[in-house]
Amino acid sequence: MPRPHRITGRPVVITGAASGIGRSLTRRLAGLGSPVAIADVDESGLKETARSLKVPVYSRVLDVRDAEDVTRFAREVDDWLPAPLAAVFNNAGVALSSSVLDSVPEDDDWLYQINFKGVVHGTRAFLPILVEQDSGVIVNTSSVFGLLGMPNQSAYCAAKFAVRGYTDSLRQELRGTGVSAVNVHPGGIKTNIVRNARIRKDPEGRGRTIEQMAEDFNAVAMTTPDKAAMIIHNGVERGRARILVGPDAYVFDALARIAPTGYFTVIDRLQQRLRDRQKEAANTP
Repeated sequence: MPRPHRITGRPVVITGAASGIGRSLTRRLAGLGSPVAIADVDESGLKETARSLKVPVYSRVLDVRDAEDVTRFAREVDDWLPAPLAAVFNNAGVALSSSVLDSVPEDDDWLYQINFKGVVHGTRAFLPILVEQDSGVIVNTSSVFGLLGMPNQSAYCAAKFAVRGYTDSLRQELRGTGVSAVNVHPGGIKTNIVRNARIRKDPEGRGRTIEQMAEDFNAVAMTTPDKAAMIIHNGVERGRARILVGPDAYVFDALARIAPTGYFTVIDRLQQRLRDRQKEAANTP
């Protein structure tokens, strides 16, 4: 049964708030009256987000890899809260692209510590607050790459599958309480995640620069951060346990069910069609 959570106008916590989905979520919820506690490792981006808000804000530079500091952040937020905490969005994340053959262990560990352990640290730090008040929702950002494994994304997929499994398990543990856990699976979102990724060389062997790879990603990305924030907000309020973000997310979800081993052939063809359409549009006078 869906369990609706009214979060509009109520305090929320958002990590990864300096850019992308995190910034858009912050601005959307703050614009609807929610006090926000926001965190990111990017101090300048975080300040820019905070400056745009007209609600009570608790802003904190935070590296989600540091479990002790995340716990300190949760204590600080608990002291700051003007009302019971409605939601915790564990959204901070990074990207990495490499074949398994060329993968660098230090790069993989960097991604795991942020994309998976950061979610774990945020969940462990804030869950006691929600359980004590017997209300609220933990919202963890997985990905469509937490639904299907993709080439040159082994570390990213592993982390996002882990987030999915961790959050699904937590949701079952919370049955019978006023607290719930939600998985978010964004498709391609038009952000700078590829430009900020760790990519040592073009994993497809095409010799592209990071900027060219970012342009290729944006050519097939189908959703803006603001649209993603709206979908996530509405999904939480409607009590969704799994929130698919963007039309491509629905394609991934369907393919995981109907073509669990042959899905990539379909995805590759669809992406090529999208790229061709982008080129045609760019060349049209």
